[in-house]
Amino acid sequence: MEHPQLDLIPGDAQSNIQPTMTEGELLVLLSERVQWYLDHDKDLLLSYLYRLDISEKQIDEVLMPGHPDTAAMALAKLILHRQKERVESKKKYKVDPIEGWEF
Repeated sequence: MEHPQLDLIPGDAQSNIQPTMTEGELLVLLSERVQWYLDHDKDLLLSYLYRLDISEKQIDEVLMPGHPDTAAMALAKLILHRQKERVESKKKYKVDPIEGWEF
């Protein structure tokens, strides 16, 4: 299974991703990393979510009391869903590199 890039969630989660992981295993890994941010740096987590273009409305919905998932798992699902969207969008709207802009 090809996993979407998770470059906006730095740290152990990125380095521990294996191509053979199931989506469930990937979600557990992401949720553990999200939980770390919830415990240690919520502002940075919100910044990452903003950079991923995850709306405040979506975040508020999954953090409402009574949501079936833990906050970390719910946010991990939002992240994974958004990353999948980004990968599909990049495939659909492939843009040739601009000459002279190689880094």
